[in-house]
Amino acid sequence: MMRAPGLLGLRGFVAFAAKLWSFVLYMMRRQVRTVIQYQTVRYDILPLSPASRNRLNGDIQSSSSVVYLPAQVSQWYELVVFTASMEIYGSAVADKLDNNRGILQRRFYRQHCTLELGSYIKDLSVVHNDLASVVILDNSPGAYRSHPDNAIPIKSWFSDPSDTALLNLLPMLDALRFTADIRSVLSRNLHQHRLW
Repeated sequence: MMRAPGLLGLRGFVAFAAKLWSFVLYMMRRQVRTVIQYQTVRYDILPLSPASRNRLNGDIQSSSSVVYLPAQVSQWYELVVFTASMEIYGSAVADKLDNNRGILQRRFYRQHCTLELGSYIKDLSVVHNDLASVVILDNSPGAYRSHPDNAIPIKSWFSDPSDTALLNLLPMLDALRFTADIRSVLSRNLHQHRLW
């Protein structure tokens, strides 16, 4: 019995598609296993000791419903503002945060971001060419999707005076300054970023 040439072509295509799909599933499972193998570092719930909390209370200031503690962290890191906001707005907020203390060394605004698929992406290589020492603290995973290994995600702040998210990060930020490559620690939390 003779088979139609179109039928053989269709069977070949279906066999190829099935093999391709199996390969894609294999690669996805492999990637998930790679991410899951790392133990999550829960830096958002590490408690501060009472002594640390008392010491930092002097550095925590509240202005225009913004709670910040740059004085302490600026002793550990060079602080840089990188916002997707337009410069006229971002500059005013950064001025409030800095309060003429010279704590915020450099500032990057929307014009320093890349517009991709309707959202602004922050390219950390404009901040420093050695990404082993760059940490981005951001409430928008899309903004740092080019550098998820450098990111510490944080919840958005909405005028909640009881919000201690920044304060809770101090032990993690303190520990990271002694790490040769911060990505070796932060990459363990890729599954928490909800990038995909």
